[in-house]
Amino acid sequence: MADDTLAWMNELTAEMEERRKRIARGGGEVRIHKQHDAGKMTARERLDTLLDEDSFIEIGAFVEPLHEGFDAPGEGVVTGYGTIDGRTVFVFSQDFTVQGGSLGKMHAQKICRVMDLAVQNGCPIIGLNDSAGARIQEGVDALSGYGEVFYRNAVYSGVVPQLSAILGPCAGGAVYSPALTDFVLMARDTAYMFITGPDVIRSVTKEDVTLAELGGADVHARRSGVAHLVADDDAAVLAMLRTLLAFLPQSAKERPPVRSTRDPDTRETPELARVVHPDQRRPYAMHDVITAIVDDRRFFETQADFARNMITGFAHLGGGAVGIVANNPRHLAGTLTIDASDKAARFIRTCDAFNVPIVTFVDVTGFLPGVAQEHAGIIRHGAKMLFAYAEATVPKLTVITRKSYGGAYLAMNSKDMGADVVLAWPTAAVAVMGAEGAANVVFRREIAAARDPDAVRAAKIAEYRKAFDTPYLAAGRGYVDDVVDPKDTRRMLIRHLRMLADKRVERPYKRHGNMPL
Repeated sequence: MADDTLAWMNELTAEMEERRKRIARGGGEVRIHKQHDAGKMTARERLDTLLDEDSFIEIGAFVEPLHEGFDAPGEGVVTGYGTIDGRTVFVFSQDFTVQGGSLGKMHAQKICRVMDLAVQNGCPIIGLNDSAGARIQEGVDALSGYGEVFYRNAVYSGVVPQLSAILGPCAGGAVYSPALTDFVLMARDTAYMFITGPDVIRSVTKEDVTLAELGGADVHARRSGVAHLVADDDAAVLAMLRTLLAFLPQSAKERPPVRSTRDPDTRETPELARVVHPDQRRPYAMHDVITAIVDDRRFFETQADFARNMITGFAHLGGGAVGIVANNPRHLAGTLTIDASDKAARFIRTCDAFNVPIVTFVDVTGFLPGVAQEHAGIIRHGAKMLFAYAEATVPKLTVITRKSYGGAYLAMNSKDMGADVVLAWPTAAVAVMGAEGAANVVFRREIAAARDPDAVRAAKIAEYRKAFDTPYLAAGRGYVDDVVDPKDTRRMLIRHLRMLADKRVERPYKRHGNMPL
């Protein structure tokens, strides 16, 4: 009897293993070769590359399509959990070799299952997207599946980090799930995102456009701002995902992991004394300021090619993760524009959601003037930055490196907008406007009445600059907490961050704020 039971169990086990092997083969060798020929990994190869070795545990491998007779091993998506640098993450990886990775009802439910588990266990969600879109054969059931995923993207936003890698086509409704997540990464030559494809656009608007021109990685990195990070291929995107995760906590209930470093907290940065030019019209590399100050001179920039007048990204200071927001004097003089405001506001809110302190470097003349900006809603978009900084309760430090004028002074995290500590370099100037503009307004009658208007204008500009283009007036009013030598900036920031480590803020009860979207 025991031998019969063993034989029966062996038979069942063999059947199980055969089914598992069939599912692991996805769409078969021919389609796997096509995937490789297109420069893409398979769904399982991506998971092996992303996760720590032998850490992946699959969930829902035997789920089948809603309709019988439809051949879709594993329902076209591999789901489960594993670890990255020893930290548990939940993942789904769409399998383009199986019905083009199309999403049906059960495909969506597999994704929803790991999303629910991720939130219940306080772990990040990572989606590896490579799908032709909704499964047409399932009609409204496929649309329902997308709705279930979108709903969770929204409800779980700010609960656990949600990261999306676009590693193939992502069209129609499929684009909205990644767009609802915290960060979108794209592979340069193989990833596309668009609502309607080139053929539809050609038939409706008569515009002739290629896949890359319409929704390629570079388009979304430079023009639309949809993509936060771009890399050359699957492997590079997956490596970037691992790096990005190191700056984020497991959930909103935790703090980001501390990174070990041999970079001394007290390291001075004397090279910064030569960065800022006395002529305020002369640009300098704000990136050099940031990298000089942060741990190991490592700055992980996000959306580097979008709204380049604003810099955002992650770094470590004293081992702790920080979000960096900075004006870029080398692009549009660091002025605030619609895109720059949106970019900064989104990043600020992401940092605040996940307990990442924010360090802001300021060198700004104001909002970019112009009819186009005004008509496109610079008031509404600029207000997003004000809202984001005011709403944020994480530690917020501001360093004014050179000028900080007008409404942009407030938008770049002034003391009045909730900054915990504001530092200024001796080169800083805090005022309503620059000396040239101010002198022309304040002394316009004297200049107009003078025999030599140019000489009087120059004298009044110099007079105004001496009186107001200085950090000491603002420091005297308490708007600046300290004027520091640039070489001491790193040390002071680390000390202030540690002082603020246990910061707690109580806010009035409300369902949620009403951000000017």
